[in-house]
Amino acid sequence: MDDDATVIEDSSILVRDGRIASIGSDRGDPPGAGDTVIDASGCVILPGFANAHTHLAMTLFRGLADDVDLQSFLERVVGEESSTLTPDRVHHGVLDACRESLLAGTTDALDMYWFPDSAVKAGIDLGMRVHTGEAFAGFPTPERRSVEEKLDALTASGERVPWLMPHSVYALDDEQLRRIAGTAEQLGSRIHVHAAENAGEIKLVREQHGATPIEVLARTGLLTSRTVIAHAVHLTDRDIAQIAEAGATVAHCPWSNLKLASGVAPVRALLDAGVRVALGTDGAVSSNSLDMWSTLRLAAVLHKNRESNPASLGARAVLAMATRHGAEALGLRGGGILAPGHSATLQVVDLSGPHHAGLGDAWSQLVYSARPSDVRDVLVDGEIVVRDRRLCRG
Repeated sequence: MDDDATVIEDSSILVRDGRIASIGSDRGDPPGAGDTVIDASGCVILPGFANAHTHLAMTLFRGLADDVDLQSFLERVVGEESSTLTPDRVHHGVLDACRESLLAGTTDALDMYWFPDSAVKAGIDLGMRVHTGEAFAGFPTPERRSVEEKLDALTASGERVPWLMPHSVYALDDEQLRRIAGTAEQLGSRIHVHAAENAGEIKLVREQHGATPIEVLARTGLLTSRTVIAHAVHLTDRDIAQIAEAGATVAHCPWSNLKLASGVAPVRALLDAGVRVALGTDGAVSSNSLDMWSTLRLAAVLHKNRESNPASLGARAVLAMATRHGAEALGLRGGGILAPGHSATLQVVDLSGPHHAGLGDAWSQLVYSARPSDVRDVLVDGEIVVRDRRLCRG
């Protein structure tokens, strides 16, 4: 998959120093004694998936809050997090999440959670790129630090923080939101936030702030081209226009939105307005899985139904959401594309299984038939982190 979404058949990829050196039938110099050769016959090679919204350490609480709505979910989960999470527990939870993700072809994840250093370490341990930063909420958190204390520390250090993550506009007041926006501008940070997830949130935010969640983000300076909005289910036409004008990205999380009965995001309207839409699994409590393959398939079929149009969201579009658009949302310049000079971050997908019999269009086969167990090999920045369906770093 290159920038033009081209399928190149009977080809090879040469990787040097973590980047793609060449793609094509001309293999150049023969492999040297120290070179590794991966025979991908009968396979498709595509970019690794970028999970644009998740809470990786929530693997620790999988099954804790099933068959409830968002408000009941938060009541169950927030208290459990506050009383049980430690840096060490987060590290172990993220290790489990990275194992699940890498074996399913996900190489990058945007992780909003507590104790971010523990999450980054877990990603490094296994070779997965975990994108995270400081999270903020007005309710009790396991870090035991107030919003103001965290912002004071960030401002005093002056160190660049890749992401600032206000939980939501209903969990913070306008002054806190504005200060987070100012700190993000000062430190060059990207912004990740939940917004407009269900009808109850819309009602609550109107009572608190007198506006929609998107309008609050806009007036407090948090709606920018560096912003990734998780969910964006309940949007007005004005909301969509503001997101598009700001150049923000929406992380669509169909599994958790359906499981929590939150609704269905207006993805077709967002795309038509020029909004970049990426895909996320959300955490393993609200979706029970970090499987981007099922997320791809669900997104494709869900919006055919929502729009009463089988062509509303095709296979190529959802694959782009899971790869190129997700990588762009995470700030990975040139990510999610297989092309010379780009990072050799990719997955080798085995199409030899019986569920792939009758292979036709490669895009459709990947979206509608493939599953995590088809992922055979995974490379991140040229390093083999999954080989023959086994993790290389444990």
